[in-house]
Amino acid sequence: QVQLVESGGGFVQPGGSRRLSCAASGFTFSNYAMNWYRQAPGKERELVAFITGAGGRTNYANSVKGRFTISRDNAKNTVYLQMNSLKPEDTAVYYCNAPVDGMFYWGKGTLVTVSS
Repeated sequence: QVQLVESGGGFVQPGGSRRLSCAASGFTFSNYAMNWYRQAPGKERELVAFITGAGGRTNYANSVKGRFTISRDNAKNTVYLQMNSLKPEDTAVYYCNAPVDGMFYWGKGTLVTVSS
């Protein structure tokens, strides 16, 4: 079955950086696009970044464009989210998402807290 396991969350000061990882299993990873979402306290879950299966195309929410970079290593079945110049409003639980054959699969999320 499809499994997604996020890691890399934690506490970071404003202006700092953090790299999130999502290890995927249970499907042919390189055949599918991957997404990172986030959900801040009291807010709806929002799409942060998208990457195609081969990694040739990416897209970002306007709020993170220029600061976050999504990438993937298909040999390791892992997708990454490099987050730079973090702001307090980036505080959220970050979720890895895999749209596979008409189903949306989610990891359990990893919490990123940006605070001084």
